[in-house]
Amino acid sequence: MKTIAEIVAAARASGRKRVAVAAAHEQSALEAALDARTEGIADPILIGDLDEIHRIARELGADLSGVRMIEEKDYAKAAAAAVALVRSGEADILMKGILDTSILLKAALNKESGLNAGRLTSHVAVIESPHYHKLFIVTDAAINIAPDVQGKLDIIANAVQVSRSLGVDRPKVALLAAVEKVNAERMPCTVDAAIITQMNRRGQVKDCVVDGPLALDNAISAESARIKHIVSDVAGDADILVAPDIEAGNVLYKALLDLGGARGAGIVAGAARPIVLTSRADSRETKLASIALASLYG
Repeated sequence: MKTIAEIVAAARASGRKRVAVAAAHEQSALEAALDARTEGIADPILIGDLDEIHRIARELGADLSGVRMIEEKDYAKAAAAAVALVRSGEADILMKGILDTSILLKAALNKESGLNAGRLTSHVAVIESPHYHKLFIVTDAAINIAPDVQGKLDIIANAVQVSRSLGVDRPKVALLAAVEKVNAERMPCTVDAAIITQMNRRGQVKDCVVDGPLALDNAISAESARIKHIVSDVAGDADILVAPDIEAGNVLYKALLDLGGARGAGIVAGAARPIVLTSRADSRETKLASIALASLYG
C-alpha cells in the first residue's frame, strides 16, 4: 500500500469489524466511529453518557438507529466496559473517547482483566508524506517516554507487525539519532541503536532490516546518505522510523501532520487487540484512517 486511502479501501474490503468506544460522548470520536460505520469498515458500540451521545448525534445530523449503546457516565467504568467487550470477543477494536489516555490504558493493560499480551505496547503511526516515495511508520510518539534497549525491541516488533499488515514483509527500520556515529558519553541512544543493529545482523531481531544510529535526513534521503558516504540497506528507503524517546517521536509525528502536509493513521500495538488512541486535535480523516488501520492490523 502506498497511500492512506488504500488503507481505508483495504479495510472496507476486508469486512466490518466492531469497535468499542469508551466514553463515546465526544464529538470527534463519535463522528469518526459513525464515519467508519458509513464506510463499511466497523460497527461502533458506544459506551458513555447516552444523553450526550444523542445530543451530539443530533448536532452532527447522524442517525444512531441500529447502533448498540451502553449507558456508563463514569470514565473508568466506561473504559472497563469497553475493554470487557473486546476481551470477550464482542468487539474487535478498542477506541478512546473523551476520557484521558491513562484511564483507558489502565483498563486495557490490566494483567487480570485487560488486553495485556505480555510485551510493551507502543504507538505506531503510519504516514503518507508528499515528500517521500512510500508509506512509512513513526514510533513511538505517545506511550513510552524513554525506552531502554528491551523497550525499543518491543517497539520495533510492534511496528514490524503493523508494517506487515500493510504488505511490507521485511521492513527497513531506521533507529533515529542526531548523528550517525556512536557517542556513548553524550548520546546514549546511539549506543542502543548500535546494539540493536548488531542484534539484527546476528539474527536476534527478526523479520526486518535494522540500521542505526541514523539521522533523519539519512534515513529518508538516499542523496543525503550518498553525500555522507553512508552505505546502508536502510538509508534513504526506511519503512519504519524509531525515535529515541517520546519527545522526538511526538515532535516528528506532529510536525509531519501539522507542518509537512502529511496524512496519517495511528494505533497502539502490542496488546492482544488493537487500540485506537487518537487526539481530539486529530482530523476527522486521521481518525477514520486510524480505525481502518486497526481493522487491518487486528
